[in-house]
Amino acid sequence: MENMQYAEELVREFLVFRGFTNTLQAFETERCTDIGKMFQVYKIVDLIFAVYIPKFHAEKLVGLFSFFKQCFSSWSETTMLDTFSKLEGSVLRCYIVHALQSGRKDKVVEFFGMNGNDLLLKGSDWTAWFAIPYVKNPSIDPQFRVYFSKEWYEALRLSVRNFFSEIFNARLPALLKISSEKNTISCLKKDNKRLNQKLLQLQALLEEKEAQLGLSKRSMGAANSSFQSSGIDGENLRPSSSSEDICAPATSYLGRIPQSEECAAAEPTKFASARVESSSRQDSYSASSLHSSFGGIDDTAQKLYGSHFDENGREMLREEEFPEVSVEFQETFLGHTSPITRCRFSASGNNIASASVDGTVRIWTYDSSIPASRNATIYCGAEIMSLDWECKSDRLLLIGTADGGIKAWNVDAKRVVCDLNTTDAFPSVLDLKCSPVEPIFVSAASSRRLGSNSIDSLGYASLTVWNMKTWKAMTVLPLGEDPPAITSLCFNHNGKILAASATDGMIHMFDMSAGLQITGWPAHDSAISSLLFGPDETSIFSLGSDGKIFEWSLQNQGRVLWSKTSSWFSEPQTSKYYRHEMALDASGRQLLATSGSVRAPIYQVQGHSNGFKTLPHSAAITTVDWHPSLPIFLTGSADNSVR
Repeated sequence: MENMQYAEELVREFLVFRGFTNTLQAFETERCTDIGKMFQVYKIVDLIFAVYIPKFHAEKLVGLFSFFKQCFSSWSETTMLDTFSKLEGSVLRCYIVHALQSGRKDKVVEFFGMNGNDLLLKGSDWTAWFAIPYVKNPSIDPQFRVYFSKEWYEALRLSVRNFFSEIFNARLPALLKISSEKNTISCLKKDNKRLNQKLLQLQALLEEKEAQLGLSKRSMGAANSSFQSSGIDGENLRPSSSSEDICAPATSYLGRIPQSEECAAAEPTKFASARVESSSRQDSYSASSLHSSFGGIDDTAQKLYGSHFDENGREMLREEEFPEVSVEFQETFLGHTSPITRCRFSASGNNIASASVDGTVRIWTYDSSIPASRNATIYCGAEIMSLDWECKSDRLLLIGTADGGIKAWNVDAKRVVCDLNTTDAFPSVLDLKCSPVEPIFVSAASSRRLGSNSIDSLGYASLTVWNMKTWKAMTVLPLGEDPPAITSLCFNHNGKILAASATDGMIHMFDMSAGLQITGWPAHDSAISSLLFGPDETSIFSLGSDGKIFEWSLQNQGRVLWSKTSSWFSEPQTSKYYRHEMALDASGRQLLATSGSVRAPIYQVQGHSNGFKTLPHSAAITTVDWHPSLPIFLTGSADNSVR
């Protein structure tokens, strides 16, 4: 009842705002005479059978069903959609029958003139009906006789009533959900305020402990000085630094998280993604919000850990000394049963696709407010090597496997709409990329050979352009004779340029309109495992299998704008089984890379600050991705989880 009253107030407010006074008066009149205060299905039935059909309002009748179809477009049950389509067809046939019984053949001809093309697209069972205006006695024709009977009319009216009764009792209009969502938000704000207060208390307690620790260190220093002045060797009396001595001052700037909470973060929870904020060397924590920003490391921690200087004289931390990134929330997805090979945000960021070695792809969402209607598990029967979402509609997911398969999964229909295969000579589909503009995608497939790791086992390359309407190969991009395997692909913003990286360290650039290579240069001494355009597309990033990361200028080819060596994270043992990759955030300032460690590095591109490390998994981090617009990132791991 409360939801209904709130929804009516919203309608009244909107009508007054728009100046729809006549509509407001009609709304108030009907509202006053509404006794049940609930959904009344008979009024919709009367609108169809007592107004639109008898008065020959064909356009309004078709528009009403189009409106219902739009409202129910989010249905996942195909049975209900099929039932609705059959009812719509029966009601339109009822309109034609009534027009013929009333002697208005002109209305039938007019109806087919307006809707004939749409009816033919719905099915071949409408073909015979186009002749009905010209049949002498359709009521006795065996093909149409049943539709002129009173029993059929009454059965149709009852079916329409029962259908709408079931649908609207199970599915509330969006207006009625606003009140409950408003109450939910109010409860969340109260919880937020309570957690803020608790966080302030913990912060105060932590600062108190830090002050005590500093006091004890000064006392110990004074004691050592007195020992030395007395001729006693202070080194023999100085206690060794325990883990508590080292960790306590450092954790004070790692997002204000006590040690017990930091350890708990390593345990798998329900789901995992982390929302991060723009970095700063100083702690920019705000007590009025749970929203945390990147923390820094204080002077004491830097002295304890050690540091070095870059070429500009700035003090830099080694990667293993990066501070842990502070997060607003973290969720862990534990649906997989084998190591994760790829995880990708959809183009809108609402859905996530994650794949594993056992050949399964799972589609899920980290946000409880997003409908779970797209959630699914796809069994592909082979190791998943590549994933990519269609950029425009956000409905199709492309999946590339180790046995040469390319599947197109429709997340709304929850089925494979196309199952393609590369040639037998190129069974490994290493990467897939959809054009951001055209209905095409490019596949990078490779032959196989014996090798000591995932890169060495790749043979020759094949780059194929596919049409996403016909699902057929359009062309093969030229790479020369016996080209090394292509490991990574990326389009520029308008889809006219395709960049591809190879196992021989080359970067290739293709003009997609001409289907030809326009330039290329040797970028690494080792194989390139990942490639990304910079945010303004004046540069391109490359990650080598040796852990070196370069940002190359596209305006001055061959010039390195920024570089980093990620050797600590790119351990050789992990490279045997996984191809390392990287991801840029929406601003292009933060670069996340995979890791042979349980944590992954987040580098500050062209920045003066050091970097950060992610919260820990329990095994190597094998795949990463950033949300297309929000400060949220994904890490997939060999521990079978995605965070």
